[in-house]
Amino acid sequence: MVRSSFGVLFVCTGNICRSPTADGVFRRLVAKAGLADRVRVDSAGISGFHAGEAPDRRSQETAKKRGYDLADLRARAVCASDFADFDLLLAMDREHERSLLQAAPDSAKNRIRMFMSFAPQMDVIEVPDPYYGGAGGFDHVLDLIEAACTGLLSHVQSELAD
Repeated sequence: MVRSSFGVLFVCTGNICRSPTADGVFRRLVAKAGLADRVRVDSAGISGFHAGEAPDRRSQETAKKRGYDLADLRARAVCASDFADFDLLLAMDREHERSLLQAAPDSAKNRIRMFMSFAPQMDVIEVPDPYYGGAGGFDHVLDLIEAACTGLLSHVQSELAD
């Protein structure tokens, strides 16, 4: 059976650094692959502390240098409907994974994964939070995100082809 659509939700702490960056990178990859009409991409935070805010200025600047535009994204918190609406809920670190697993109904737990599992060649399982560090941390995070998004796109393409 061919799947007609696929939804991906990227999740970090406040939805202002890591998850919106992944959102922007993956949206561009999906569009380049001609799948924008079939793949739903969104991001959210475990916390709603930054709800309504644009991504962190440093995340936006780092992304823009590589051709990604995050300006239209706004932070929001994970909500109960996300567990039904998305095929994959991707945690940036183990704490996010734990929080998602605690909040998820049993029927959705199998759709929660570590985002970096899509880039085993990077030999890391967590995307570190760059918020309290220097500019180099944002570049490192973007390197990790680009690698994982490439693997994720292959996964989503195979899901849509099955």
